[in-house]
Amino acid sequence: LLSYLSFPCRYFRWWYKKTRIEKKPAFIDLLCAVPLQQIYGCPLGGIGGGTITRGWRGEFCRWQLNPGIYHYETVIADQFTVCLRCKGQTVYQQVLSVERPSTLQGWNWGYCGHYAFYHALYPRAWMVYELPGQNVVLTCRQVSPVIPHDYKDSSLPVGVFIWEVENGRDEDVEVSIMFSLQNGTGTKEDRSGGHWNEPFTFEKEGERVAGVLLHHCTRVNPFTLAISAREKAGTRVTHLTAFNPAGSGREVWQDLLRDGRLDSPAGKSSPTEKGEVTAAAVCASCRVPARGHRTLELALAWDMPRVHFGSREKLHLRRYTRFFGSGGDAAPALSHHALTHYEEWERKIEAWQKPILENSQLPSWYKSALFNELYFMTDGGTIWVELPPDCCAEDLQGLAGAGLSHLLPVLREYGRFAYLEGQEYRMYNTYDVHFYASFALVMLWPKLQISLQYDIAVTVVNEDVQPRQYLMCGQTAQVKLKNVVPHDIGDPGDEPWQRVNAYLMHDTADWKDLNLKFVLQVYRDYYLTHDSLYLRDMWPVCQAVMESELKFDTDNDGLIENGGFADQTYDAWVVNGASAYCGGLWLAAVCMMCKMAEVLGDTEIRQKYTEILSKGKEAFERMLWNGKYYNYDSSGSDTSSSIMSDQCAGQWFLGACGLDQGEFEVFPKSHIASALKTIFEKNVMSFAGGTMGAVNGMRPDGVPDTSSVQSNEVWIGVVYALAATMIQEGLVEEGFRTAEGCYRTVWEQLGMAFQTPEAYREKKVYRSLAYMRPLSIWSMQLALERRAGRVPAPVQPPQVPIHP
Repeated sequence: LLSYLSFPCRYFRWWYKKTRIEKKPAFIDLLCAVPLQQIYGCPLGGIGGGTITRGWRGEFCRWQLNPGIYHYETVIADQFTVCLRCKGQTVYQQVLSVERPSTLQGWNWGYCGHYAFYHALYPRAWMVYELPGQNVVLTCRQVSPVIPHDYKDSSLPVGVFIWEVENGRDEDVEVSIMFSLQNGTGTKEDRSGGHWNEPFTFEKEGERVAGVLLHHCTRVNPFTLAISAREKAGTRVTHLTAFNPAGSGREVWQDLLRDGRLDSPAGKSSPTEKGEVTAAAVCASCRVPARGHRTLELALAWDMPRVHFGSREKLHLRRYTRFFGSGGDAAPALSHHALTHYEEWERKIEAWQKPILENSQLPSWYKSALFNELYFMTDGGTIWVELPPDCCAEDLQGLAGAGLSHLLPVLREYGRFAYLEGQEYRMYNTYDVHFYASFALVMLWPKLQISLQYDIAVTVVNEDVQPRQYLMCGQTAQVKLKNVVPHDIGDPGDEPWQRVNAYLMHDTADWKDLNLKFVLQVYRDYYLTHDSLYLRDMWPVCQAVMESELKFDTDNDGLIENGGFADQTYDAWVVNGASAYCGGLWLAAVCMMCKMAEVLGDTEIRQKYTEILSKGKEAFERMLWNGKYYNYDSSGSDTSSSIMSDQCAGQWFLGACGLDQGEFEVFPKSHIASALKTIFEKNVMSFAGGTMGAVNGMRPDGVPDTSSVQSNEVWIGVVYALAATMIQEGLVEEGFRTAEGCYRTVWEQLGMAFQTPEAYREKKVYRSLAYMRPLSIWSMQLALERRAGRVPAPVQPPQVPIHP
């Protein structure tokens, strides 16, 4: 008990050293949480090239250009402004923003929000402006290249804004849209000096794009922003190379007001002095006939091709450099590509989303949740990098990874992918949580899931003997043990992939769920992708981690035991002895070992795990089944009989892989049905009137389990997984009812759009904004597709040629 009481002291000592002496951010900052701002909308950008999030009022307000590092700042100069002209006179000019800032006071601010509407269906968003008194409607459609099964355009750091102009007047109107942007992201770096802008045009295959490049020349991770518009018949593009966004902005305003165009000076701007900020603007104009409709197309691109993480030890090239080069001069080509390909992107996005959107059996909140929760695929501090061209297998495998014969070809072809546990929990590919989120990856970008799994496999077979103190218990142990799955792949503030296990709370070598979650994902990935090369490579790693796990079966009854501390993903909820959560995952993993051994013709291993499974099943039922549900654990403590919402996690994965019947029925169907009905009755309907999803732990008398800080939380990603399990087991209505509570609480009651947290409580307390786990909603979609009898496997492109 004393060791746990001293956790706050240990944590504070560590936090003070890290943040105040070393001046580095903490991987989890318990003392300075990110404040909740209920402002976010759909982020811009593809996967792994950085993201810029716009708010639902149109502001540019959340920045992640340095990989994994977030900056929350609304940059007031980043705006769209409209100018309307009739008969050669400007009749209306307005910044399309409800803000009234203290800078740029020469601009006409304070657009009335009553005349604007926002809709988002990731990766697209729509902003509709009914210009008051003008009889003109503008619709800005925002598009990012997030396209399933696409590994090229999905990596691009671009966003396109298509402005549809409807003229309801009886006379022609000349319409101009000006896009202004500050050089930088609103940090003090913007004033560090040496930044400069220059106009550009880029023509290819008869298509011409014009705009301004804003070169942001920092010492580490310099980048270029580009604002541009597409020139076409009837559309004129003009620009302003530089203006001072900290001043009144009057010269910009008057320039546009005069003739609906900008001055378009030639030549580059001079570099900024220290303390000075600069901005640029691009303007697209066209004549819209009476009662007619026209389109203006603008784009934002950012090019930070070569990145260092916090330790600055290694240089990484982002995925998109494979197609656009790493010289730092790709912004014009990226802008051109975006403006000439967005229609094709939209066709693909619509073809993917349409069957779901048009399915009248599915509730509308679900359609919103399914696509909008995908924001985290790009805005989870996501990084997607190329392997260095001179990289060889030995560099990747470390001393022990020689068995992974297809590691190099896979990573060479698809690169390395990582996303954070959460914007506030800064660890890449946190594996106990990725277990839930991985459904989105394997269903939509299966090659990235396979690449991620290879990275984990390499880490499994290697070790890091460096000793360190763990904050929760105060004991010292090595960073990473051989033949166990790591907690995470590292901190973006350090050197991910090279130094893993940034998580310092517990020594996760003793966690009971990580090894099992690797085995479960390997078979699930194989089942959905039919990639037998992958299965063959992963098989020895699965055997190694299961061997490591076997030591947790202390009484040789075929069932592992938890160790009397919070030794799994619920890292503040103590569990002792056999448990529903880890015991269920164990049996599911043992079952999948049998199945994989059968597929690979390994009779010896199959025999071994079949015997363990038969013993373990009997022990699980005997020790945990109480006639209605599986007890939390077998310790006989006061909370042993708690009803855990996640008690069927093993069955969830088995069902997703079609291993839930016949010889592979691990848990009796009647027991699973009874447990799920009990969870629905107690954890869902007896909690907050059935309107907030499922509480993690509920006492049999219908009172939430308050024995730990996590037992009376609702974890959104766990609820989506529970709903998927209910759907798999035929409790479709209950599944939707359960998940709906989470969606409505997060997206409607709490105003947490595009920042779904890990957890909330009944009294509106929440924890860890913008979290990975809710991507598990894609397992609901998989369950629905399986029920509808659609083949779960996506059509496979031909295997990448692999040379031995």
